[in-house]
Amino acid sequence: MRIVDDAAVGPYERVVHAEDAASGLRTIVAVHSTALGPAAGGTRFHPYASAASAVIDALRLAEGMTMKAAVAGLPLGGGKAVIVGDPREAARPRLWEAYARVIDHLGGSYLAAEDVGTGVADMVELRRHTPHVIGLPQGPDWDGDPSPFTARGVAAAMRAAWAEETGADSLAGVRVVVVGVGKVGGRLARLLAAEGAEVAVSDVDAARSRDVARDVAGRILDPAAALAAPCDILAPCALGGVLTPASAAALRCRWVVGAANNQLSEDAVADLLARRHVGYVPDFVANGGGVISIAEAMAGGTAESAADAVDRIAETVTELIEAAAASGGTLLAAARRRAASRLALAAATS
Repeated sequence: MRIVDDAAVGPYERVVHAEDAASGLRTIVAVHSTALGPAAGGTRFHPYASAASAVIDALRLAEGMTMKAAVAGLPLGGGKAVIVGDPREAARPRLWEAYARVIDHLGGSYLAAEDVGTGVADMVELRRHTPHVIGLPQGPDWDGDPSPFTARGVAAAMRAAWAEETGADSLAGVRVVVVGVGKVGGRLARLLAAEGAEVAVSDVDAARSRDVARDVAGRILDPAAALAAPCDILAPCALGGVLTPASAAALRCRWVVGAANNQLSEDAVADLLARRHVGYVPDFVANGGGVISIAEAMAGGTAESAADAVDRIAETVTELIEAAAASGGTLLAAARRRAASRLALAAATS
């Protein structure tokens, strides 16, 4: 195995590149911050178009995890790993054994969990080779999958945003477009429909769209047009970067509250949305339910206590809306200030 360990790359504490010819492993692990605790973050398995795009994804996702944990008040830092390749074709047992050696190289500063392209079963296999794994089954009533908690948190964020907008205490009758109905988006669509929301769905996988649309009695939208569909709340729940200056200018919604990481192509898009009077709950606030549930499991909590902790995302959103209104800025700026304050306090007391 070849490991290149770049310590202190800009704001990142460590960025590790590793390749293992025997297993086919090609991975980048980015540790953004351990100021608040070990860097927690999923392992994304994806057929990246280039090595550069894989590195950029790892770096952006790692920073997002730092923000997510800091805003939520968790004793965790931020990190992320990406594995380059097609998860459907991987020789997984050998690959996880090789990947475990990379994680062990980091000495516990990075804790791996599942992400796009990986699942709980992969983390169980990985745990056979390294202790630095989180998001594992916690018993018969808690299978370790964070996606139900992520979806629950996004729904809580939506509820808080809509309450501030209208005073309504539920999402009944609210028109929501869910773009990307995989593990999280599909669960979110079903939660919203159960609450009485009018749900429309879109996904590049037509069969998945049909299945979820049937379950929620909702419309199916063409992926090319879904972002601009008229609705009350738009929920981007696929991969990131979908909100560009061009796509943001075409939105016909009142709020953007979704599960996808790094929804904005650049922070300036938040200002563009604000000028158009479109509210944006930062993704690292809305989608924090998964890591919140993992932190609760690490602290010995139950599935019920994890759900309660995730529901408090609504309180965070309300506080950020109030902070943004007081400062005249965006929720993104308010959330970044909140995270930076906690990180600065940790640095000052370390």
